[in-house]
This record gives sequence, structure tokens and C-alpha cells, in this order.
Amino acid sequence: MTAPGETAPRTAARRPWRDDPYATALRAGQGPLFLRRTDGWLMPLEVERWLADADSGDESVLARCRGAVLDVGCGPGRLVAALAERGHLALGVDVSPAAVTSTVRRGGTALCRSVFGPLPGEGRWTTVLLVDGNIGIGGDPAALLGRAAELLAPGGRVIAEAAPVEVDERCEVRLDDGRGTLGVPFPWARVGPEALSRQAGRAGWTPLHHWTLSGRTFTELGFAPSRAAAGRAAPTRA
Repeated sequence: MTAPGETAPRTAARRPWRDDPYATALRAGQGPLFLRRTDGWLMPLEVERWLADADSGDESVLARCRGAVLDVGCGPGRLVAALAERGHLALGVDVSPAAVTSTVRRGGTALCRSVFGPLPGEGRWTTVLLVDGNIGIGGDPAALLGRAAELLAPGGRVIAEAAPVEVDERCEVRLDDGRGTLGVPFPWARVGPEALSRQAGRAGWTPLHHWTLSGRTFTELGFAPSRAAAGRAAPTRA
């Protein structure tokens, strides 16, 4: 209930990441923008960094990318554009039309799709990126990493960015512009470096490299499913 004199938050009527505070921030070129948990806790989102060119942390990721690269939750496209400039076949996927538009304007290639839906080149990507908190997509990191295994070619790698602190949580969040406008609720997850390794192990992945740069923490993962898991795996879609 809203107290007298207060303004009730305005909730977006559409799906998350579409015509909501995120799209507005991308078009404006700046925040503030937050993820708001149901208990009121706010996590700032780095809109300005996402819209800038690749920084030193990004460069450390780009240096490890091999072959054809799929950037899941590509946002406004700084990594996709940088990969294209380096000669990689690179595709960004994002559920935000505003993010896809930004990626294309920067010279990258992107599709407005969910990672859990059909995607081009399934089973043939060499590197899958899950940076900028995107290990949290869907609220289940193990399920997301299982999906990544379907997308990658044999011997492919995932490069994932963990939270900078040790945490392992599943929650419901909304986008919040800090000025009273909220998006619709959606599931999210946050995992620190150790939690990421645990979740990766559950999905058949082995951590190969860990590094921290510019306050950001990354892990490169290789897929090594057990025989039982391999026997249960469904064929990948072409």
C-alpha cells in the first residue's frame, strides 16, 4: 500500500528487457539502472561500461576466444563488435530488441532470441560467452551451462564471469530505474567463483582457468560429461 504523498512504482506491462527501464537506459546511453530483489535489495547495472568500448577485463576474455563465438546476453554489443573486428565469426543473442539494435549499429551481428530457444549453428560454436552477470540468466546456472553444452562443438569452451564476491543465490528480480519505474519480475541467479565451479561440475563442466582483472572474475570451462550424463544427452538441433 502506498503512503499518502508517495507515488506507487510504475510496473512495465511487457516482458522483461522489452520497452522497460533497460531499453530506456540503452537509448539514453546511461543509467541509473538496477536489479531489484523482492526484499528491496538493489544491484547496480553498469550501463555506461556496457555501452563503452571493451576494457581490460573484456580484453582478457577476447584473448581467450577461439573460432566461432556466441555471446549470450550480448547487451549493446561491445564484445560482438570487438570480435568481428578481430576476424571472428561472432553472433550475439539477447531478448532485448534495444540491445540487438545497438549491437548491429556497432557493426556486430545479433538476434533477438532466448538462449533456451532454437539458435543458429547449434553444436558448432567454439566459444560461448556468459559475461556481465549472464550466468544468472534463467535463474539456474547449471541448466544454462547444460544448454551451452548443446550449443558448442566438441572441445568448445565457455567463458563465464562470476560475481566479485562469494555468493550462491536464486531470486526473483525486476529492473528498476531508480526513479519509480519497475519492469516485470523474472528469475535470476548470482554465483561467486566457488559457486560457479560447483554449478559447472553439476552440468558436466571442468574449470580450466580462473583469473581476476579490473575487479572482475572469470572462469574458462571445458565440457567433460560423465558417461551417464552423455547417455542421457539429447541430440543437438542443427
